[in-house]
Amino acid sequence: MRTAGAPISWGVCEVPGWGRQLDRSQVLAEMRNLGLTATELGPYGFLPLSPTRCRAMLEGYGLRAVGGFVPVILHEPRYDPLPEVRAALRSFRDGDVEVLVLAAVADEEGYDKRHAPDAQGRDARHVPDAQGWKTLLANLKRITKAAEEFGRTVALHPHVGTVVENAEEVERVLDGSAMPLCLDTGHLLVGGADPAGMVVRAAGRIAHVHLKDVDAGLAARVRAGETPYARAVREGLYRPLGRGDVDVAGVVTGLAAAGYDGWYVLEQDVMLGREDDDVPRRNMAESLSYLRELDGGSAAASGGGAPRDGGSAAAPGGDAPYVDGPRDDGPAAGGRG
Repeated sequence: MRTAGAPISWGVCEVPGWGRQLDRSQVLAEMRNLGLTATELGPYGFLPLSPTRCRAMLEGYGLRAVGGFVPVILHEPRYDPLPEVRAALRSFRDGDVEVLVLAAVADEEGYDKRHAPDAQGRDARHVPDAQGWKTLLANLKRITKAAEEFGRTVALHPHVGTVVENAEEVERVLDGSAMPLCLDTGHLLVGGADPAGMVVRAAGRIAHVHLKDVDAGLAARVRAGETPYARAVREGLYRPLGRGDVDVAGVVTGLAAAGYDGWYVLEQDVMLGREDDDVPRRNMAESLSYLRELDGGSAAASGGGAPRDGGSAAAPGGDAPYVDGPRDDGPAAGGRG
């Protein structure tokens, strides 16, 4: 089993007001000390934008980048997403990042608006019309072809607050396109889908996995529009693996039976307060321990081993965050996942 980390599990997110943002030297060192050998890129500017500098920094911590989250508008007939996606694919190729994790965002204002009522209290969900769906599916075909050109994998990520969120919308993508999926167990459950059932339905389409566990009660409140997504995260929507309501064991065993050999990215999105610096490390250690038990101990051999000694001291070369160059100059990930 190939396991990887994600900066959002350390509370690192591009959303203003999301919470305490830890320095990347602490995040990367803690990944290394937990035995991880791979990570996703995190939000734009968290890692160097130059592919060469990004790879060198990660190698200094014994890590490699395996994926990055890229949110793009795909359903608007008047907007062409291909130049943006091609720029990201180019940077992923140059940085040897395997998977572009694509999200079909509703707009550029975040993930709460789709479920928020309008000024009159009416449902203001962002749902594409027939033309919007036709445009989205056509764009997925174009993007799949571009991914082949760059030798990368693109996987569509059903995500809370995007236009591909719930089971019906995922089915429309499966039936209307050939694009692979990023199976995010948390976002699927929040959207009302059954992650283990999705493995049974479409194991052959799954190219990348984000493993989350979820508080189903909070998820239902998000789905009903009663609790904003960001607030639910702050209240503990995501839990260490084995402590929530996702059938993580069913997902992992189902994928193994289907021959899945891609990455399992461990994500428990958190918002950190001033006294929470040790929360991510403890949560991740618990999730890795749970996953090792499911995998019969083999997760340790592929990046999910027991914590090493050394605390959170920075590896050689660790430094303060910086932004370096234009958006298409390096791995341009978008943050969450």
